[in-house]
Amino acid sequence: MPKNAIEARSMMWNLWHGCRKLSAGCQHCYVYRGDAKRNIDSTIVAKTKKFDLPVQTKKRNGEYKVASGTLLYTCFTSDFFVEDADQWRAEAWEMMRIRNDLNFLMITKRIDRLQQTMPDDWGAGYDNVTICCTVENQSCADYRLPIFKAAPIKHKIIICEPLLERIDLQLHDIGTWVEQVVAGGESGKEARSCNYDWILEIRDLCVKNNVSFWFKQTGSKFIKNGRLFNIARHLQHSQARKAGINFERIVR
Repeated sequence: MPKNAIEARSMMWNLWHGCRKLSAGCQHCYVYRGDAKRNIDSTIVAKTKKFDLPVQTKKRNGEYKVASGTLLYTCFTSDFFVEDADQWRAEAWEMMRIRNDLNFLMITKRIDRLQQTMPDDWGAGYDNVTICCTVENQSCADYRLPIFKAAPIKHKIIICEPLLERIDLQLHDIGTWVEQVVAGGESGKEARSCNYDWILEIRDLCVKNNVSFWFKQTGSKFIKNGRLFNIARHLQHSQARKAGINFERIVR
C-alpha cells in the first residue's frame, strides 16, 4: 500500500453495487440515500459494468487501462464480503492477484466472513490488498477487532466512521498490528452527532502507539467544547483538516 493513500493516483472500482444493512453504522448509509433519489433498491446486489476494470485493456496497444501503481478504492457502494456477492468474489480476487502492480483498498463491516471467502493462495494476505474494518461503536469494536487482529491480512486499517459514541481502542492493543486509524462523523440530514472529544481520544492513543491517524470528516452534527455545530456537507472534510490533528506514524 502507498505510504500515503491520499497522495497516490487513485480510482474507484465498484465491481458490484447494493448491500444489506448490518449494524448501527448502516442506519443512514450514503449509498441508500443516493439510491433513493434514483428509485434504486439498495438491497439488490448486482455486478456493475466496471466489474472487470483492473484487467480491461486499451484497444490500440493492448495495455491495461488502469496504470500500474494506481490505488483502487474497492467496492465503496457495497461491502466486498456481502453474502449476495459470493458467486463473483473468486473472480474478483483473481483480478487482484493478476494486477499485483495495483493497490486495492476495501472497507468492510463483515470481517468475520474473510476466512470463509479468501482465495486458496491468500496465505498471510496479498501484499497489494489493504482491508479496513469499520467499528462505529464499542460493541462493534469488541466483536470485530479481535477477528480483524487475528486475520491473515498484510495491511490493516481501522475505520471509526460514522463514530457514534466514545470507543476505547486501548482494549485492542492497536500499536502491534494496525497501520492507520481513520475517524469521522456521520453525514446527511439525519446524521447522529459526533463529539470532538471522542476523536481526540482515538488520536492521542494512535500517537502514543505510533499508529497513523486521519481525522476524515466532522460529520453534519459536530460537538466541540459542549457546543453543537451543524456543518454543511461541503465543509465537513475541510473543517476536519483545519483541526490539524492528523498524524503520520514514525517508521523506525
